[in-house]
Amino acid sequence: MNNILNTPVNIYGREVKNRIVFHPMEGCDGKRNGAIDELTRRRYLRFAKSGAGIIWFEATAVCAEGRANPRQLYINEETFDSYKELVAEIRETAISECGFAPLIIVQLTHSGRFSKPNGTPEPIVAYRNSHWEIGKENQPYTVVTDDYCDSIADKYAFAAKLAEEAGFDGIDVKCCHGYLFNEFLSAYDREGRYGGSLENRMRLYLNCVDSVRNTVKNAFVTTRLNACDCFPYPYGYGVNDKNEIDLSETKIIINELKNRGVELINLTLGNPYLIPHFNRPCINAPEDGKIGMERIYAVTKEITEAFPEISFIMSGLSFEGENALDYAAQAVENGVTAFAGFGRMTFAYPDFYRDYLKNGKLEKSKVCLKCSKCTELMRNASVAGCPVRDSETYMPYYRRDVLKK
Repeated sequence: MNNILNTPVNIYGREVKNRIVFHPMEGCDGKRNGAIDELTRRRYLRFAKSGAGIIWFEATAVCAEGRANPRQLYINEETFDSYKELVAEIRETAISECGFAPLIIVQLTHSGRFSKPNGTPEPIVAYRNSHWEIGKENQPYTVVTDDYCDSIADKYAFAAKLAEEAGFDGIDVKCCHGYLFNEFLSAYDREGRYGGSLENRMRLYLNCVDSVRNTVKNAFVTTRLNACDCFPYPYGYGVNDKNEIDLSETKIIINELKNRGVELINLTLGNPYLIPHFNRPCINAPEDGKIGMERIYAVTKEITEAFPEISFIMSGLSFEGENALDYAAQAVENGVTAFAGFGRMTFAYPDFYRDYLKNGKLEKSKVCLKCSKCTELMRNASVAGCPVRDSETYMPYYRRDVLKK
């Protein structure tokens, strides 16, 4: 066993006890008003017992119209107490079970073209993108005005204020996977203050980063950022006219974040709705998962080398199954990443890191199977979890909402 994963890292003047990060994995199991519900609480208390250094709380909406589903978490004055209670309970449980409290980060989001606040598509978009809209041309698209964009920074500031008061250590201004801020990065032909030049295309994102920074007093500001969209040019950013990954603009964006005091970035790429195997390599995909892992590794390595003063988090690691932590340890040892991020594995096997520390290995019978059944649940408007490894809780939902459709 390589113990490098169990070494601490200092960020924002705080010590993270180890290199393990639980990614923001949406459960779609909040209450209709956006408050924490029982399945949400169950999931995070399982995470609290994991021994992870960072628990990255899932996508939490900053406004009603930007919710991805009717049960997406949404922090507001009405739901505030449920967040404060859960954050305190996560810390208490972690200290009791593991001897320390993890850093807890909340991901604030506007779902943009994936908004379904009432259960049916109500896409709010930066521009019309024919590549993204194949088969969805007739949805009721709303192209946001510059005035609407101007108003979003205040929504983020208000949500961040509540999140800090609820006890979150960090605030993630989400900019990935095709959601609103990420989509604006490819708004090459949009007119006005938020389109065209890179300065304009990143304006909304950076305005909201600034609004959060200027609002919170003790919480730090971070982000989950798409390094590249991996769509054919010009339908996404981070790809050149030869359809090769080109991180030139990504590095400009990261430099702007560095200048704003951002010390931790959760890297990802692709789009889970259209090319899910790019950010979470899996079985039964259009390409071998090893190719996806090589792509993630190469992108993370290039960006880490360009910004050695920033701590980056690598994604996609659940694909490696029972070898995932050894693979992650090698990536940290090689300087490719500072932290190892896990998503699907946390649904299937939330105590995987404790098992690793205790036994020096993961149990093959518990690891994520890369089958994407958790995603199938989400896509079928159900709650998200692992119907294989956590079958007593989630298989009934899978039978009802997936198999019977």
